[in-house]
Amino acid sequence: MNITDAKSAVTEARTGMAGQVEHVRHELSGVRTGRATVGILDSVRVEAYGTQIPLNQVATLSVPEPTLIAAHPFDPTQIGAIERAIQSANLGLNPSNDGKVVRVPIPALTDERRKEMSRIVHTLSEEGRNSVRNTRRHVNDALKKLLKTHEMSEDDERRALHDVQKVTDEHIQQINALQKLKDAELLER
Repeated sequence: MNITDAKSAVTEARTGMAGQVEHVRHELSGVRTGRATVGILDSVRVEAYGTQIPLNQVATLSVPEPTLIAAHPFDPTQIGAIERAIQSANLGLNPSNDGKVVRVPIPALTDERRKEMSRIVHTLSEEGRNSVRNTRRHVNDALKKLLKTHEMSEDDERRALHDVQKVTDEHIQQINALQKLKDAELLER
């Protein structure tokens, strides 16, 4: 952290917290809802050419229907490896292929599974909020050090702490909105 004044403190807080919000957005995209999205397959790695490669680097992913993901392999000889990788990814998905395309139907979620996914969404969101708060704490500590070494006046420190708190509140609201949106997707039938 390179905090030398109030402005750099707020900038540092905004940058760090924006990164946390993006991380939560990415994590939530991987939570499976009843609707097909290619983000569900982000964690899938395919054994190809002697190494583990992310699925989106060996196939083009598309969503032709709301409950179906299609994977068009760049190399047709990898179709079996892609199918095995999706099956072994513990996503509860059962792909099939026709020799050219791997089709991944997205089954409807049961009420029990929806509740479980909702708990995961809440956990990921809370972790994101905690990360935002940790960023705030680090920035506030840096501001207090500047005050202690007389590199900043008390008024400037107080103003900067207030601005950092405003930035924190904004980012926590963004995470809350992401959580609410994902919960709404989970409850959709």
